[in-house]
Amino acid sequence: MSLTGIFLMLFLVIHLLGNFQLLKDDGGEAFNTYAFFMTHNPLIKIISYTLYAFILIHTVQGLRLWQSNRASRGSERYAVQHTRSSERSARNMAWFGIVIFIFLVLHLWQFWLQMKMGVLPPAEVEAYDHPVQNLYLPVAEAFKNVFYVVFYVVCMVVVGFHLWHGFWSAFQTLGLAHKKYTPIIKAVGMAYSVGMAVGFAIIPILFYLTK
Repeated sequence: MSLTGIFLMLFLVIHLLGNFQLLKDDGGEAFNTYAFFMTHNPLIKIISYTLYAFILIHTVQGLRLWQSNRASRGSERYAVQHTRSSERSARNMAWFGIVIFIFLVLHLWQFWLQMKMGVLPPAEVEAYDHPVQNLYLPVAEAFKNVFYVVFYVVCMVVVGFHLWHGFWSAFQTLGLAHKKYTPIIKAVGMAYSVGMAVGFAIIPILFYLTK
């Protein structure tokens, strides 16, 4: 869980930087250039397939851990509850993870699958001497829909909470927790999770308001 989580957190930084290309006032050229590079560079493709595998592993492991925790409590959950904050956090992490997984499935189906099926119209970009698929088009259509924007922003809030707990708990699980450094790790984790959530959420909001 910790290792796959750290890998996914690193990927989010790259993904956010790529998504910022959507805000350029160039008709989608920068974003389409980025999308083509990310889907055709051999090294990036290997990393991408590793990412998909890690998402599945992380999800399955998370659900198994959640089920194991529920089973270990047994009948205690029917008695008077004095739930510790760590147990509440773990329970919330499971629900947050389920929401995020559903969001990812819809996200990949709506954008990634269209590109893989080659159904998107072509677009000319300066970086390449041949047309590339216009992934900017379906993204623009989605981000001009207020209901999708609200849904996306809510999901990013959930992502932020998930990252907040997952960041410091990953270090703790790997045995890197220390009373001297844990507060620093938690502070960095808070900054990272808020930054990622706000960064991803602000893109559809600005797109909806300005495009």
